[in-house]
Amino acid sequence: MKRLFNLILACLLIVSLSACGKQTGTDSLTDKVSEQDRQAESVETTEQTEQEQSAAETAQTEAETENDMTGGQEQQTQGGGNTVTGDISFNFETKTVLLNSGYEMPIYGIGTYSLTGDTCVESVTAALNSGVRLIDTAYMYHNEESVGEAVRNSDIPREEIFVVTKLYPNQFSDPEAAIEEALAKLDIDYIDMMLLHHPGTGDVEAYLAMEKAVADGKIRSLGLSNWYVEELEEFLPQINITPALVQNEIHPYYQENDVISYIHSLGIVVQGWYPLGGRGYTAELLGNEVISEIAAAHGKSSAQVILRWNLQKGVVVIPGSSNPDHIQENTELFDFELTEEEMGRINALDRGEKHDWY
Repeated sequence: MKRLFNLILACLLIVSLSACGKQTGTDSLTDKVSEQDRQAESVETTEQTEQEQSAAETAQTEAETENDMTGGQEQQTQGGGNTVTGDISFNFETKTVLLNSGYEMPIYGIGTYSLTGDTCVESVTAALNSGVRLIDTAYMYHNEESVGEAVRNSDIPREEIFVVTKLYPNQFSDPEAAIEEALAKLDIDYIDMMLLHHPGTGDVEAYLAMEKAVADGKIRSLGLSNWYVEELEEFLPQINITPALVQNEIHPYYQENDVISYIHSLGIVVQGWYPLGGRGYTAELLGNEVISEIAAAHGKSSAQVILRWNLQKGVVVIPGSSNPDHIQENTELFDFELTEEEMGRINALDRGEKHDWY
């Protein structure tokens, strides 16, 4: 009996030890599986990270390649306190150009030099009724009040009209007062663009005052008039906001092609005054045989051909007129295009013949 009891006890001990061994083996197997899972997860995470890094690097490479392919249009340079781009292409569908200040400006308009009083009001009104949205005035034109009156009396929303005015050198000594005077005379809430009329004593200080007016919301964009390469090279390092526009005399007899390309290279738009030659010279220019021949080929006037030539050169035009028919004619520039050969023929008319002293 005692032997039987010992035998049963031994069997139970063997069974118990076997069960423990199986549990230990199971735990060991579980640990191995868990470790394999962790290793697999680690490999998967590493591969995912590497894939994400690879994708990011690929995207960066593609972006760099695209930037290289687009060239100057996408390259950005710091110009004073704002960022400008080399792409100042005209949009002939919207008839606007995007300024480096971030605002859009029409690429054609009306100049108001020599227009005063009721004549100015009527001319600007006729221009607005003909679709013109860019108006150029100045302190020295003595017509800012009249321009403002025409703008206020129109049914066109203020934000759709782009008004440019200028400070004259005799105002540079107290530019803050001059800016307030322009705002009061125009009385149109804000000035879309203010230019310095031409270089003079205190011009840098006057420009810096205009920069302050931009910060205060009184002026939206800044520019210069009658600044050429030498003047720009001296002036630009002294200011903070790169001009959005430079306005110079430009017409077929005075083309300034090197100056235009230089200004464009800075990301600055060029605007031409006296596009039809200026007082005392218009008739001769419009009667030029080459221009008249090209005009006849397109069924257009000589004035329209000259204005279109400017636009295709990347020059904003602001012809002045008090004649409603001429004002309307000066807007009809987008239903024809000059060929490269025609552009070349007009380019060949350059005489370096300046018609004003600026």
